[in-house]
Amino acid sequence: MAIASDPTADPVPEYAAWRKGVAGVLAKARKIDPADLPDDPERLLAETTYDGLTVNPLYTRRDERPEQPLPGAFPFVRGRDATRDVNRGWYVSAYVGAHDAAAANREIMFGLANGISAVWLGVAERGVPVAELPAALSGMLFELAPLTLDAGDAATAAATQIFTVLDGYALSARADIQVGLGAAPLTSRFASTADVDLAEALGLAGQAIARAETVRAITVDGTVFHDAGASDAQELGAAVAAGVEYLRALTETQDIADALGQLEFRFAATDDQFATIAKLRAARQLWARVAHVCGEPAFGGAPQHAVTSAAMMTQRDPWVNMLRTTLAAFGAGVGGADTVTVLPFDSALPAGELGVSKPFADRMARNTQLLLLEESRIGHVQDPGAGSWYVEDLTAALAAKAWEFMQELEAAGGYRTALDSGLLAERIAATRAARDSDVAHRKTAVTGVNEFPNLAEQPLSEAARQESPIARYGARFEALRNRSDAYLAAEGSRPRALLVPLGSVAEHNVRVTFIANLLASGGIESINPGPLAADGIGTAATDSGATIAVLCGSDKRYGTDAGAAVEALRAAGVETVLLAGSQQAVAELSGAQRPDGYLAARIDAVAALSGLLEKVGA
Repeated sequence: MAIASDPTADPVPEYAAWRKGVAGVLAKARKIDPADLPDDPERLLAETTYDGLTVNPLYTRRDERPEQPLPGAFPFVRGRDATRDVNRGWYVSAYVGAHDAAAANREIMFGLANGISAVWLGVAERGVPVAELPAALSGMLFELAPLTLDAGDAATAAATQIFTVLDGYALSARADIQVGLGAAPLTSRFASTADVDLAEALGLAGQAIARAETVRAITVDGTVFHDAGASDAQELGAAVAAGVEYLRALTETQDIADALGQLEFRFAATDDQFATIAKLRAARQLWARVAHVCGEPAFGGAPQHAVTSAAMMTQRDPWVNMLRTTLAAFGAGVGGADTVTVLPFDSALPAGELGVSKPFADRMARNTQLLLLEESRIGHVQDPGAGSWYVEDLTAALAAKAWEFMQELEAAGGYRTALDSGLLAERIAATRAARDSDVAHRKTAVTGVNEFPNLAEQPLSEAARQESPIARYGARFEALRNRSDAYLAAEGSRPRALLVPLGSVAEHNVRVTFIANLLASGGIESINPGPLAADGIGTAATDSGATIAVLCGSDKRYGTDAGAAVEALRAAGVETVLLAGSQQAVAELSGAQRPDGYLAARIDAVAALSGLLEKVGA
């Protein structure tokens, strides 16, 4: 006889014990009684994304969601292609931007022979002259390697050349040839980059529909929103809103199935691997919903091209970018992108800035994907994140938030109206400001920039120090480093600050390390004379020649030694005396014994370091 289960029973009976353990750890860390914590102490460990979504510390059967259909079936959350070649996985793409047809052809042929399986080709101002496209593509097997153009306002002329090449290409299975013309008037308008107008893009779509090959004329480029500082939901919502705007225009002359077949999407993949996985899965769900509303759910599986985030790339210690792009490529592959492009690790710098050859940088970018595909075999399983309580929950929550943002743009009159009114830019700017604040306060670590900077690395050239239109996460700290480089060039040394370690090594080591790291992130060199007795502080200050000094020690040590140390430093000619820690540690000091400022863990480091650079004339 079957025994009925208790519907009131906790589906995770071990959860209570885990929660008790969390409470014990938190209480010990905060030095409080566990009873003083809330009933759900694990919520104190949760994180909130820039979209306002909560990421919990643990996901269990309590968070389980209904299973999604298999890949290839509406709503395409698990992938748009049910029969993707598992030996190929996703298409490994590389951007070719050579301005000479022969050079471009060499790069394409070399890349195809060494692992890439798709070509993203810059044309006109962005690469090969339009008239030289046939020469640049000579020898390419179009049925094996999809081609995507980046031609800007030369897209129509480039398409004419491509169609001429294809007309002379012998192949019976024409639909196997995949070409993206790359027209992106609506998203390019947001980024203020040259592109064809909407009417011209619609004309290209008409030509593409008439072709026997699989040609998509329009790219909905979500990376432009990401590069401006958008959150994941904002990137998705804005891209879907732009896609809906294209559909409205296309269906004035085309049926909805053909119109849906003319769009492909491009999204940014970041080093937050789970966010990237969820974003790509959510993007497919969103567009499938649009297709369903339009009455053609079977045509809702638009191709996705994932490009590793340009915003996460750094100029300082750019070698770390290899790690960032590896995580991003992993997230893109697991998330089900059809095509993935990994930007070279030095892409935030002018060519040759590091003395590294372009072939080397390209090879590292290419091999990042090949290692994932050929050694880790990530592509052998479609949607490996399926069933993960965390991935499924984040996918659903992100899709809901992105749809909400898309509806906000629609309520404002649609994508173009929201763009023209400034609403879209305003919403994205608010997210960018929040992210910049987190980086400035070092709540968000950017390795090599605001954490673990390397002051010994080679100064950047003037060309590298030019402001970028991309909202790179570490840009404000790197601007401080640029000021330090300029000071080094003019003065022969970097701005300096004297560290004044008080007490034993055990007392000051943590704060000495913290301050040295903090100062270096602003391009300020630390002079550490080692533990100093009271009578040696003045001599150390004089010997260093520094006009800035930072006291480093324990709060208890500050209570006995800080006042005298401040006086000694001032007597030695130090103009600015700071204390590592909060002002509460020296609340009893007054007058000349009080430090001029305090360097604590959550200060606005950009503002503080900028002020110090100003004091030394940098």
